[in-house]
Amino acid sequence: MGKKFNQLCEEEMEGKVMEGVASIALLENGSISGHFIHLPHSICYGLHGTEMVCERECSRGEDYRLVKLTIIDYNKKRKRDVIVECRGHDAARIHNVDHAHGWEDDVVNMVDQKDQKHKILVSFECETLKAGKAAEDHINKFMPKLAGIDAVVNVGKMSIVGLDFTDETGDGDDNQQHI
Repeated sequence: MGKKFNQLCEEEMEGKVMEGVASIALLENGSISGHFIHLPHSICYGLHGTEMVCERECSRGEDYRLVKLTIIDYNKKRKRDVIVECRGHDAARIHNVDHAHGWEDDVVNMVDQKDQKHKILVSFECETLKAGKAAEDHINKFMPKLAGIDAVVNVGKMSIVGLDFTDETGDGDDNQQHI
C-alpha cells in the first residue's frame, strides 16, 4: 500500500495489518458493494458503502466523494463503519480522510471518530477495472446478488488496520481490542 498509509499504521496503530484483495462494484447511485478477502487466511468480509450527501470542500476535485464504508464479518455477524474518501471516478482509490476541515460539523465529527479508542485505517488501489461484459461476468460469478445491475468493478489490493470484531456487546468500538 502507500507510504503514507504505512506511516500512519506505524505511528497510530498497535494492531496487525489485514492485507488482501478486494473486489468492489461501483454502482450508478454512488454506492459501492463488494468483498475483501483477507490473505493468506482467505477470510471474506463484506464491503458496503454509501456516498455521504454533503457539500464538497471547494479544494476537492469532481472525482472526490466521502463514503460511509461498512465492513461486515459474516461469520460473527458484526459490522464496523468508517468514513473514507473515494477518488478516481471508475478506477477507485479509497483511503481514510486526511482531514475534514471545511466540511459540515456532523461530517467532521464522523471523520474524527472521537468515540473510538483506535481508528480503523483503510487503503484500496484499483489494479484492474472491469466494465461492460467483463464487469457483468465478474458480478454474476462473485456478486450474484448484484446481477442485472449496471456497474463497473474494481479489483485490487486492500489493507485494513484497527478492525476488530471481538467486541461481544456490539455496542461500538469502546472495547476494541488488537487483532
